[in-house]
Amino acid sequence: MRIAIIGWGSLLWDEVPSFDSLHGPWSFDGPVLPIEFSRVSAKRPGALTLVIDETAGAPCRTAWALSHRRSTAKAIEDLRRREQAPAEAIGVWTAAGDRRMASPVPATIEPFARERDLDAVVWTGLSANFAERRGCSFSVAAAIDHLRSLSPVEAPEAERYIRLAPALVRTPLRDAVEADPTIFAGLARPPAPRAR
Repeated sequence: MRIAIIGWGSLLWDEVPSFDSLHGPWSFDGPVLPIEFSRVSAKRPGALTLVIDETAGAPCRTAWALSHRRSTAKAIEDLRRREQAPAEAIGVWTAAGDRRMASPVPATIEPFARERDLDAVVWTGLSANFAERRGCSFSVAAAIDHLRSLSPVEAPEAERYIRLAPALVRTPLRDAVEADPTIFAGLARPPAPRAR
């Protein structure tokens, strides 16, 4: 079994040895997927994290790595644990015809898998939830308003997540954040204690 894990966010930079030991090195010629920072994270409070977003996402090249597992079920469980996500939030494509994801499997997954003679592909299928959490549709302006509203405790992780995203992931929000250094100004650290 050749099982690929597709990644585009913290899987590539936030080292978790218990997961990283279960796959090979990352290659940066994965399928192009519509990606944007349009999920308000529960794991990283306040941070906007990268998800497949068919509405707001920009086409981005992704990365992939071969799982050391020979069972699709085990590869799914590895990724589910790493992402602290429910099993139904892990997308799956198999050459045998299995498909699993709340939304349709992105059209680019199958050609990518066939070209590389893969038996299965797994990826994080968490959905965009910006509108649900913020009460308005995702837009760059709305996302920046959200980032500017973060507390001094929340802002550093939100900024870190955007800045450490892999270079191949270019989205309108990332471009806006990189062009405007004032978005996180004054929020990068908790206020200093007052002198007595």
